[in-house]
Amino acid sequence: MKNSERIYQDMIELWETYNHHPFIQGLADGSLPKEKFKFFMTQDHLYLIQYSKVFAMGVIKAKKESDMRLFANLISATLDVENAIHRSYLKKLGLTNEELAKAKKSIVTESYTNYMIGVSQKEGLSEIMAAVLSCSWTYKLIGDYLEKCPGAKDHEFYGPWVRQYMSDTYRSSNDLMIEMFDRFSEGCSEEEYQNLKHIIYSCTQYEYMFWDMAWNEKMIEEMK
Repeated sequence: MKNSERIYQDMIELWETYNHHPFIQGLADGSLPKEKFKFFMTQDHLYLIQYSKVFAMGVIKAKKESDMRLFANLISATLDVENAIHRSYLKKLGLTNEELAKAKKSIVTESYTNYMIGVSQKEGLSEIMAAVLSCSWTYKLIGDYLEKCPGAKDHEFYGPWVRQYMSDTYRSSNDLMIEMFDRFSEGCSEEEYQNLKHIIYSCTQYEYMFWDMAWNEKMIEEMK
């Protein structure tokens, strides 16, 4: 059995709980308040900038040019494709580029991205893929769920965001990341597998906290 298949079996029940979060339900039926979505998109923009740095560590640590190019392509896909739709939405929501440049990471965004970057600095390629995979995989599964929700992908405002995560392009990118995870972790010991599982589980917890943060629009208070 591939390591990704083991991970899927170990994590799927937890991943599926995301679908019941009120933020996801609001996207499913179009009732999500736009201010909550604006908060989410701002934080997710800040998250994706840091997420790209984890792929950059893959470029640094990869031994093959072909793997360097895969990591470089994932940086481009994150910054030029996924983050582009964030900027488009934030413009629609009235946030200027100047305001976005001044936006601060919430405590959850800061902690989550610091954790991933820490893993990428201290460990190897399989652990780097474990750190990024929870985000990619869960969004793919959320896309699968929203595709089954009547009207979600055709919603006037939220539809383009929903369709992004059910697109062939996004699904292909997620499949590539799973393939890279399996290839880099092939032949790992049970102890090494458990460490990979721990990284994915930790990121999964952060993902849920991210949805919860966005729903409640929670930020840390500025120091006086």
